Amino acid sequence: MGQSQLARNKKAFHDFTVEESLECGIALQGTEVKSIKSGRFSFADSHARIRDDELYLVGLHISEYDHGNIYNHKPTRERRLLAHKQEIKRLRRRVTEKGYTLVPLRIYLKKGLVKVEIGLCKGKKLHDKREAIKARDMKREQAREMKGNL
Repeated sequence: MGQSQLARNKKAFHDFTVEESLECGIALQGTEVKSIKSGRFSFADSHARIRDDELYLVGLHISEYDHGNIYNHKPTRERRLLAHKQEIKRLRRRVTEKGYTLVPLRIYLKKGLVKVEIGLCKGKKLHDKREAIKARDMKREQAREMKGNL
């Protein structure tokens, strides 16, 4: 309802096992919103970090807006994520456990506002990635067979 996905972090789903996700708002400057709505951003190596009981998105590259002149933003600045304090405390407890990290999964518009879905993720080993690929291929093959039988 009222959602349009701007981008999905495919690499995160390949490299991590997503245990749970959380919808967050993001504090942006004016030209950043225009750049995001035009799709000029990149997830490459971005992650979320908890500092001073606040959640920050690090490494998200938002290109400068073409018509922004002197009001343009820095492309790789840290951006504050908006979440409830209880959720941040719960995430902090989980992240301090071994191997957990916070990764942005997708960026989308909801009722005209930019939202970020953050995932509590655990890194996959190489053999886990191979098993996931094998399972996906088998599922695709079964779907083809079922389609052919009809």
